[in-house]
Amino acid sequence: MTPSSNQNPEQIARDLIDKQLEQAGWLVQSKNEVNLSAGKGVAIREYQTSSGPADYVLFVDRKPVGVIEAKREEEGERLTVVEDQSREYATSKLKYLKHDDLPYVYESTGTITRFTNYNDPKPRSRPVFHFHKPETLAEWNGHAETLRARLLDTPVLDEAGLRPAQITAIRNLEKSFKDNRPKSLIQMATGAGKTFTACTFVYRLLKFSKAKRILFLVDTKNLGEQAEQEFLKYQPTDDNRKFTELYNVQRLTSSYIASDSQVCISTIQRLYSILQGKELEESAEEENPNESGWTWQKKDPLPVAYTQKNPIEQFDFIIIDECHRSIYNLWKQVLDYYDAFLVGLTATPDKRTFAFFNQNVVSEYTYEESVADGVNVPYDVFTIETEITKAGSIIKAKEFVDKREKLTRKKRWEQLDDDLVYTPNKLDKDVVNPSQIRTIVRAFKEALPTIFPDRFDEDGEFEVPKTLIFAKTDSHADDIINIVREEFGEGNDFCKKITYKIEEDPKSVLNRFRNSWAPRIAVTVDMIATGTDVKPLEVLLFMRDVKSSNYFEQMKGRGTRTINFDDLQKVTRTAKHTKTHFVIVDAIGAIKSKKTDSRPLERKPTVPLKDLLGAIKMGAQDEDLFLSLANRLLRLEKELSPSEKEKFSELAEGKSLQTVIKNLLNAYNPDEIERIESEVAQNKIGEAPDEISKAITLEVDQLRTTAAQVFTGELTEYVEKVRKAHDQVIDGVNLDKVTKAEWDTFTTEKAEQVIQDFTEYIHAHKDEIIALEIFYDQPYRRRELTLKMVKDLLDRIKLDRPLLAPNYIWEAYQQLEQVKENSPKKELITLVSLIRKVVGIDAQLTSYDATVNENFRKWIFQQNAGQHNKFTEEQLAWLRMIKDHIASSFHIGMDDLDYTPFDREGGRGKMWEMFGTETANLFEELNKELSA
Repeated sequence: MTPSSNQNPEQIARDLIDKQLEQAGWLVQSKNEVNLSAGKGVAIREYQTSSGPADYVLFVDRKPVGVIEAKREEEGERLTVVEDQSREYATSKLKYLKHDDLPYVYESTGTITRFTNYNDPKPRSRPVFHFHKPETLAEWNGHAETLRARLLDTPVLDEAGLRPAQITAIRNLEKSFKDNRPKSLIQMATGAGKTFTACTFVYRLLKFSKAKRILFLVDTKNLGEQAEQEFLKYQPTDDNRKFTELYNVQRLTSSYIASDSQVCISTIQRLYSILQGKELEESAEEENPNESGWTWQKKDPLPVAYTQKNPIEQFDFIIIDECHRSIYNLWKQVLDYYDAFLVGLTATPDKRTFAFFNQNVVSEYTYEESVADGVNVPYDVFTIETEITKAGSIIKAKEFVDKREKLTRKKRWEQLDDDLVYTPNKLDKDVVNPSQIRTIVRAFKEALPTIFPDRFDEDGEFEVPKTLIFAKTDSHADDIINIVREEFGEGNDFCKKITYKIEEDPKSVLNRFRNSWAPRIAVTVDMIATGTDVKPLEVLLFMRDVKSSNYFEQMKGRGTRTINFDDLQKVTRTAKHTKTHFVIVDAIGAIKSKKTDSRPLERKPTVPLKDLLGAIKMGAQDEDLFLSLANRLLRLEKELSPSEKEKFSELAEGKSLQTVIKNLLNAYNPDEIERIESEVAQNKIGEAPDEISKAITLEVDQLRTTAAQVFTGELTEYVEKVRKAHDQVIDGVNLDKVTKAEWDTFTTEKAEQVIQDFTEYIHAHKDEIIALEIFYDQPYRRRELTLKMVKDLLDRIKLDRPLLAPNYIWEAYQQLEQVKENSPKKELITLVSLIRKVVGIDAQLTSYDATVNENFRKWIFQQNAGQHNKFTEEQLAWLRMIKDHIASSFHIGMDDLDYTPFDREGGRGKMWEMFGTETANLFEELNKELSA
């Protein structure tokens, strides 16, 4: 029902409320025509109560359950003021009936509605997009307690298998639920286990709070698949069954939401399409909407209308993954549609994120904290700078250059009429300089042994650590891949592209990158910038700049993941220890370039064509969009060949490009709309004004839908490809050269800080840890040091200060050029070597096993030079075994002779046979001399 102009504001509000009630499945009746058996839910207007007539009384299964207090639209801001009035009606006696107080109370203008469930503990009103269905109120009546009451009874969290930050997040989130806070934000560093945390609290909400259905919302298909895998493998600590054996998990691939699904995983694009009553092509889920056409719109959020198939109460909780980017402007109304608790998960919140979640940050766990806890690893920066990267170049007139079509890669030879000056930001877009790419790749290859000095195998071959290169475009990525393969002298499998646009299944390439030896280097434009777990990754090479601080943090997050030594060695065979850090190789100035809090949502008129196509493909229909797109297509039409126009028509339902442009322009053409209004009015002479107005709206909507519906994923992809087909100039004239290839300055400062932190820790605990007491005491006590003491010390360091991993401290000394050799293979030997340096026993950092070898050589020389008889070859072999044992275990005693390698050579008996009564003295002397 459309309100007419001669109605008063109160009546307009009633008409809107009537319509919404009917949409939700209620039968609206007047007080004089009551038939409570006419349907499950009946809303009776002006029902008499002991406090006067209530605007609406709601009946479910013939029993009264709630009231609606209607107010005119101008009173929307005063709805909370009338709560006492609506509550009075809910606690009054209805004429003819005996009943308890009515729990479900609404205040509404038909535009704004608030709702209170008085069965809740501490009942609090909340805004709702629409009225609930009668079936929902009936279901709520069937529960002994409301959801908010059940949340109060959540048992204490079992902390087994959870990290401290995850425990904090879940505890605080559950407290937030108990406090009835509608929005909660969990800020947790990349790699700290956000999805596992979500699986844990989702399980608890389903089991203990009896939540009906929970939505896990992502913004790319890739993240949805990962979330699904997390739920599939999640096993609660209090049940021996997997999550999916206990609860139904559905990843939405159509508009169908199963009635028995308890966890739904969906992209926000698909959710919007579901609320529009439309199906969505899977291709529309592949790109992060924050990086594509959705964000071009600068006005209102995407419109959302009520749909009974997907009511506002469909989900009890909505978890928004990577919520820093999906919830603003366009998507806010999609989230506001549902009457649900909202939980945001992000590593990189900004001001808007905090504002959207009402500043209710239940858990803050920063990257720095995650590094300090050993959950993530830190990073160092290695800078590569070249002349052309920094300043661009010039190709003189009359030079012959290659010109290459971006799409087909087809080249032709052409002479330049004028000088071509290009700046750095033109590189790899309008101009490609292979020498610039090659110079960076070659400098990277030459620097790798400096960056990872311990990655040589037994044959002296260097093993490239797992490396991810960020490229500017697909074309740039292809150029990088070809040059990487050439410069490293490797085949196709060594370096691969990971993007949605490759022919090979991107997930299989990604899977091999994660779990197999090859590829060693992957090149991506944006597919794995966010949310993709590649734990063995040790190098990020930036060959594209990023202006968004959030996006940059997400890209850096690809390298932060920890991995245990065995898993790392499966894919990187020369790894000597677990991953202690990763390295950013910055070849574009990405670290130092100016960053903004987020990508700007206010787009300029120069919005990329790709973004316009993405928006219209997803169903956006506003005047700016249609006119901008028509203008771009007009320009493109002049450049297309007849065969390209024919292909366009084939993909556009047989419509020519000119027809498509005309339809876009007509969609908001005032003359065309006036023609429709006149035609409809003529055809409906004598009908009610409301019906005529409704028919006109339908016709205009159809006009716009017709203009937009040709833009399928296939057509938009074709248009984008055709647009890209213009030429790139290949600069084969100007050769580039490296101006800088070095550790970033703050990396040196960081190395100094790490060594200082380690030194301070050792000094601070010298009186409470036995191993440290021995090192600080007189030299004679060093003979008392045992393997167990050193293991206990290492365990204590890992517990107190995980960042102070011995191998990482050793690498800090290497960066400061205080040591040439690589760290020992055994972590315990590395630790003892470092302590000897810090305490002052060794002037230079030296591997402890090398010190033992040198001390053993000196001791043997002294023995042979003195009065002692020379040792036999058999005795020397035993002494070398003792030396090796002290080098790896720090101490030898008589009991050690019962174990490998001594036992297989005869053990105690053989030792006594060779050295007799000197055995005990020999042990004491070697323990002392070799540890000197």
